[in-house]
Amino acid sequence: MTTDRPLVLLVDDEADITANLAPLLTRSGFEVETAADGQEALDRIGAHPPDAIVMDVLMPRLDGREALRRLRRAGDWTPVVLLTRVGESSERAMALEEGADDYLNKPFDPHELIARVRAVLRRARPGQPPLSAAARLVTGPLSFERASRRVRLEQVELQLTPKAVTLLEYLMTHPDELISRERLLDAVWGWDYPTGTRTVDTRMAELRRALHDDPTHPTYIETVSGQGYRFIAPVRGG
Repeated sequence: MTTDRPLVLLVDDEADITANLAPLLTRSGFEVETAADGQEALDRIGAHPPDAIVMDVLMPRLDGREALRRLRRAGDWTPVVLLTRVGESSERAMALEEGADDYLNKPFDPHELIARVRAVLRRARPGQPPLSAAARLVTGPLSFERASRRVRLEQVELQLTPKAVTLLEYLMTHPDELISRERLLDAVWGWDYPTGTRTVDTRMAELRRALHDDPTHPTYIETVSGQGYRFIAPVRGG
């Protein structure tokens, strides 16, 4: 039986999580299959390729990170959202460098997970690495060399603080996605960083000044009142 509903493979060794999330995903318009560890996930992917994968990191037999590495080495770029209990920014960065499209820290809001899955499906590039794994991000005259952390506008290198660079990186790897200040604070500063969301606004103002981006008529960063920010320019990876 064929269906136009995207197929999501939900991989977690905690039965309570799959039992609760699978029906929610189904009600949200997805077909759902489940697996209890990374090896079972790889077997299911080989037999019935999904449109997206939601995968826990810490699992027996084969953990989510290793399963992700094996997928990417095999040239499989199915969108993957990792679930983890680790809040360290280095852990998150490593997961993205290894080819994850996004991550979500446990415990999480199930509706936030649904939004993340829909977002990675929207920005998926069939057969190609996700923007989170691209070495270079480009939109119009703006380019970002990720290894060197160099940002250029019209071929002129911008002088940005390290946090502003990381903030721009996160926005460019999540184009056209509405991102709350709380999520940006978590992604850029870390979940336990002792600061408030005004810090996000300060760095956002720095970015806009450097990009000559008018908040009232933005080219790159749109403010959604009371909700957060959205990077509105199309982004390609290289």
